[in-house]
Amino acid sequence: MTAIIVKSPFLLFQELGMTELLLIALVVLLLFGGRKIPELMRGLGKGIREFNDAKNNVRQEIEEGMKENPAPEKKA
Repeated sequence: MTAIIVKSPFLLFQELGMTELLLIALVVLLLFGGRKIPELMRGLGKGIREFNDAKNNVRQEIEEGMKENPAPEKKA
């Protein structure tokens, strides 16, 4: 039998140094070009903003629902 070792995906990012990050940035620049990167970042920021708005709306609806219908008191 062989043992399967599962590593956390976050361990990969702990081992990245400055050289590796510069290499990744260079590859992204070569693949997308200087003109596409601002568009990609703008789209990423817009997506994160929409996600946070939706998350806040859900939280607000849950809090309002809890205020409208308080939990019944348990009798001792």
